[in-house]
Amino acid sequence: MIRRVALVALLVLSACRGSSIGADALGKSEPATTGAKPAPAPLAKSSVGTRPGHVGESKELTPAPGNALAVFAGGCFWGTEDVFRHVPGVVATAVGYTGGRTEKPTYEDVCSHTTGHAEAVLVEHDPKKISYAELLDIFLEAHDPTQKNRQGPDVGDQYRSAIFTLDAAQADIAKKAIARAQPAHDKPIVTEVTPLGTFYLAEGYHQQYSERTGRHSCPLPAGLKKRLGMDT
Repeated sequence: MIRRVALVALLVLSACRGSSIGADALGKSEPATTGAKPAPAPLAKSSVGTRPGHVGESKELTPAPGNALAVFAGGCFWGTEDVFRHVPGVVATAVGYTGGRTEKPTYEDVCSHTTGHAEAVLVEHDPKKISYAELLDIFLEAHDPTQKNRQGPDVGDQYRSAIFTLDAAQADIAKKAIARAQPAHDKPIVTEVTPLGTFYLAEGYHQQYSERTGRHSCPLPAGLKKRLGMDT
């Protein structure tokens, strides 16, 4: 039984690594068989930045004057980031890990399901153009908030549904957004609302994945795609 459990764990970890790094090789110029690590594909033209809150440049997350920050986790962070980069009023996005127990986790660490981190998206937005409450409504529509540790084929605590709040005001708004969204679901919404701890920036090959590869990796509700102009 122990050997069987270990084999299953190994297969899950291998699939997690393969589905990201292997898929990331798509759209790159060099074949994977050369042994040389291919150069990242250039980012598609976008007015949305890639360093919300100066993440990775200092210990403190500090948005530009007049802007605000939000952090969401709803399955694979490629798809969640892809959604928010299409939202008018969003200034910058980046993907990373938060909500865990270990310092400076790598993707392989998080895939082991031993660190407690969630794949999350850090969003910087202009509150004059889009409010935090509106971002929450989009987030809750973009994934299945009734699934605790699963979104589609992605299973594990790193894929949990969670809202990481920066202060008490955000926590209150988040709880109200969940209550507002509940009537649209037959099952209870299980999205966590928890204070944000340290946000660790993910590896470069994860950042703005959909723009670099041209692949929208996560299916979205048709109505939301149309509203965000992602169905063209």
